[in-house]
Amino acid sequence: MNIYVGNLSYRLTEDDLLNAFSKYGEVTSANIVTDKYSGQSKGFGFVEMPTEDHGEAAIKELDGALLDGRNIKVNKARPKGDKPAGGGGGRSRRPPGGGGGGGRY
Repeated sequence: MNIYVGNLSYRLTEDDLLNAFSKYGEVTSANIVTDKYSGQSKGFGFVEMPTEDHGEAAIKELDGALLDGRNIKVNKARPKGDKPAGGGGGRSRRPPGGGGGGGRY
């Protein structure tokens, strides 16, 4: 099971993340996403656990938990490219109506 972990402290290490999740079962991997240029943490990461039961237990116990001074957000990760429905649209900065133009006669 792939698990998303957000609102991470920028000081948190992958070992810290692994230790927090290993209390709920075997952890296959723990990865904190970093900026490719600066190497700075982006404040979120992913943990992989081999069984759904252990993953669900970790999500239940750790979502909202305090880790390194921050309440972390933990949920089942969506597949890459799977974006929520909706969005788009937005409002134009132009006023409604036709172009017009021309001066007074």
